[in-house]
Amino acid sequence: MSEYVFKLPDLGEGTVESEIGEWFINVGDQVNEEDVVGTMMTDKAAVELSSPITGKVVKLAGEPGDIIAVGAALVVFDIEGDVGKEVTEIDPSRSPPQRAIAEPEAKAAPTKQGRVMTSPAVRRRAKEAGIDLHDVPGTGPGGRVTRKDFDAFAGGASAPIAAKAAPTTKEIKVIGLRRIIAERMATATREIPHFTYVEEIDITELEALRKHLNSKKTDPAERLTLLPFLGLALIRALREFPQCNTTYDKDRNVLIQHGPVHLGVATQTNDGLKVPVVHNADAHSIDGLAGEIRRVSEAARNNTITKGELSGSTITITSLGKLGGIVSTPVINQPEVGIIGVNRAVERPVVVNGQVDVRLMMNLSSSFDHRFVDGYDAAAMIQRIREMLEHPAMIFIPE
Repeated sequence: MSEYVFKLPDLGEGTVESEIGEWFINVGDQVNEEDVVGTMMTDKAAVELSSPITGKVVKLAGEPGDIIAVGAALVVFDIEGDVGKEVTEIDPSRSPPQRAIAEPEAKAAPTKQGRVMTSPAVRRRAKEAGIDLHDVPGTGPGGRVTRKDFDAFAGGASAPIAAKAAPTTKEIKVIGLRRIIAERMATATREIPHFTYVEEIDITELEALRKHLNSKKTDPAERLTLLPFLGLALIRALREFPQCNTTYDKDRNVLIQHGPVHLGVATQTNDGLKVPVVHNADAHSIDGLAGEIRRVSEAARNNTITKGELSGSTITITSLGKLGGIVSTPVINQPEVGIIGVNRAVERPVVVNGQVDVRLMMNLSSSFDHRFVDGYDAAAMIQRIREMLEHPAMIFIPE
C-alpha cells in the first residue's frame, strides 16, 4: 500500500483558493476512479470533483465552509501499488477530475448504480425529502436531473416522499454562495451611505400597452413583463443622468462613468441571490431586452450561466414580483452607485383631474450611493423614469 495525495486542482478563472461545499465521501470509504468526491464552491457555482484514482480515503482536507488553496492536499488515499505520492497535474488523456455543475458535459444517462448528475441544491433537497435521485427522470444533458425535473417528481403521486418529522432546531453553517452574499451585503451597507428614494407611479397605460403587445404573441414564453419596459425607461434616463451609470473603483479612488448600460437583474435562485447581467442593454429593442432578461435569469437559476454574465453590471434592477410589497430599501450592488427596486402593482382609487378613478399603481424604491449621487439628481432621474412609464409612448419615441 502507498499514500496518494489528491491536491485541489486549478478551477480556472484565476481561482487561487476555493471553499469546500459538500463531501460525498467519508474517511474509511473505498472510492473508485472518477467517483465524485465532493463539491468546491467558486463565485460562479459549485464544481464537482472526481477522484483521479481508486483507493481508500484516509484523510479529508477539512469540513464544508473551510477554504482550501489551489495545490493544497484535498484528499489522501491509501492505494495498492506504487503510483506516486501526490497529484498536481491531470493527464490530459484522462477524463477531467472536475466538472462544473453550471456547464455539465453530455454523458450517458446514469444507471441505478451510478451517481446521478444534478446540482448540490437538488441533491440536498432530495436528501431532505427522502427521495432517491435514481428514481427521478432527468431531462438535462446526459440525463442530468434539473430543478424542474425534481419539482415535478416530488409533486407527483409516485414520489416516495418520507413522512415529515416534527420540526427540530438545527444549526446551518453559512457557506458557499450564502456566505458570499452575506459578506457582500455587509460590505455594501458598511461602506456605502445609502440614500433611498421612493416614488409612486401610475402604470395603468403601461399595463394596457403590455397586454396589447402580448396579445400579438403566439409563444407564451415571449410575453413581456414590466421589467423590460422599466429597463428601457432607465436606459433613456441614464443618458440624462450619466452619474448614475457609474461604478466606483475604491482601490484607485476613481469613478468610472460608463457609456453602455450593462443592466444587472437581481434574481432569486435555489442557491441564493444572483445578479446576472444583460451587457449592452441599450442596444436592444423591447423584445430583445425582454429575451435577454429571461435568458440570463433562467441561466442563473439553473446554474448554466457563465462567469462573464455574472459580472460587469453598471446599474441593477431588483424585483420581488407579486411579493414586492409597498416599499423596500434595496442594497446597492457594489461597485455600482445605484439600484432600482420594483414593488407590487395594485389597483386603488386615485384622484385624476378632480375625479376618483381606479388606477394601477406601483412604487419604485431606489437606493443611491450618496457619496457620488446627490439627492436632487437621484430624485430627478426617478421622476424622469416615472414620466416615461406613465406615458409609455415616450419610451419608444426616437431622441
